[in-house]
Amino acid sequence: MARPPNYDQERKERDRQKAAKKAEKLAAKVAARERSKPEDETEAETETTK
Repeated sequence: MARPPNYDQERKERDRQKAAKKAEKLAAKVAARERSKPEDETEAETETTK
């Protein structure tokens, strides 16, 4: 006989996966912002020295 599904456990697992995905997206966003930041600063420095 099959066990009844544990909906609470399934919901917790979905929530955990969703939180992990959200954190990964946020980290990627921050990393992209950090990558673009030094480029903007160097462009600003070259414009002021011209």
